[in-house]
Amino acid sequence: MPGPSFLEKFGDVPLTVPDGLEMSMLEKFHPLKTWIDQLHHSLSLQHQDASHPFHSKPYALRSLAVKSHTMFGPSRIGFANVEAVVKNDDGNRLPATVFLRGPSVAMLFMLLPDGIPSDSTHGDDERYVVLTVQPRVAAGSMAFAELPAGMVDEKNEFSGTAAREIYEELGIRIEEKDLLCLSDMVEPTPPEGQKDEGLSLAMFPSAGGCDEFIKIFMCEKRVEREKLDEWRGKQTGLREDGEIISLRLVRYEDLWKEGARDSKALSAVALYEGLKREGKI
Repeated sequence: MPGPSFLEKFGDVPLTVPDGLEMSMLEKFHPLKTWIDQLHHSLSLQHQDASHPFHSKPYALRSLAVKSHTMFGPSRIGFANVEAVVKNDDGNRLPATVFLRGPSVAMLFMLLPDGIPSDSTHGDDERYVVLTVQPRVAAGSMAFAELPAGMVDEKNEFSGTAAREIYEELGIRIEEKDLLCLSDMVEPTPPEGQKDEGLSLAMFPSAGGCDEFIKIFMCEKRVEREKLDEWRGKQTGLREDGEIISLRLVRYEDLWKEGARDSKALSAVALYEGLKREGKI
């Protein structure tokens, strides 16, 4: 017999949903399960570790309410806004209104003209990064420059999503084996005296209100110089999904300022430089 569903594991924690939202749909909403599992694990560390700052007065999940949701099709939840009550016995409550959308990937896609050795001191001067420029209504922009990115599907196939997004947004086919996950190469150190919480090795762009985490991938491709001009300003994207994208090529050494509004770009620069400094790439 199948074990209890993750919603049934709530026990005495009240769960409320808006009218019209079926529990069967919520069961299939992978971001909720991932977030709940991670939250329960982190809360459990308060009891396991006497040095934990909240060990004497631990916080607990008291209730959860789905306030609103957006559907992707007739039966699949795309996004959900939830309000959790997380407090200790003294009544101290943590901010816990969360926009659930699940993980994403971003790609540091670098082009190196033929004839330039990748290990030469001149290499980075001739290394170009592909940015996508497209409307981002949430940012109030009709021309937002950023690294190519995309949401991960319910199968959590990060490298496959990265390869697919490069094709959809850049029109370039690559193999998954050509991708290097920079995020997975980092070994972050937990705060002093605390155990690692097991968070995904990824960048959390808005940890104060959103569950989204983004793994940063890198791919380097050698191209003929003539191709660089072909790709500058090229129109791409899936029009049926509302994607109206033009490509922009910037020198890698300028990425930190050309992509300064994009947290993915800044994270990619930090990861690439840090890993290169440690001799890992």
